Amino acid sequence: MDDHSDDIRRPLSPRIEVFAGAGRKRWPDDLKAQIAAESLEPGSVVTDVARRHGCRPQQVHDWRRRARLGQLVLPASADTLSFVPVMSESALPAAAEPSGSPEAAVVTVEFQGARVRCAERLALLY
Repeated sequence: MDDHSDDIRRPLSPRIEVFAGAGRKRWPDDLKAQIAAESLEPGSVVTDVARRHGCRPQQVHDWRRRARLGQLVLPASADTLSFVPVMSESALPAAAEPSGSPEAAVVTVEFQGARVRCAERLALLY
C-alpha cells in the first residue's frame, strides 16, 4: 500500500512538471475568423482543424456560432461575389427635370474593358 502523506523522509519523485505561460491563450479575432472559415469548408472536420491550429473543437464551434450571429466577421473566400458601389462621373443637377425621351434613361457601366448598357425606361433615379 502506498503512503501519500507529506512525510519529509520520503524520497522525492523523479517526475517534474513544467508550466509555460499564463495558462490561457488569447486568440485574435482575425485568427478566430480564419480558423472558423477553414472549418466551414466542404469536407473539413472541426476536430482536425482544431488540432491543426492547437485549439479545442469547442472553441471552433463557439467561433462558428459567433460568426453565424454576426459577432465575428469571416474572411471572404475567392469564390464569393460582392457588390461594389457605382460612382457617377457627373452628378445630375438637383433642379433638372426628367425628360420623357428613352435616351435619358440609359445607364452605362464600364469596368476593365467591359461595358453594360441598360436602355430601358427607368423610374426617376436620383
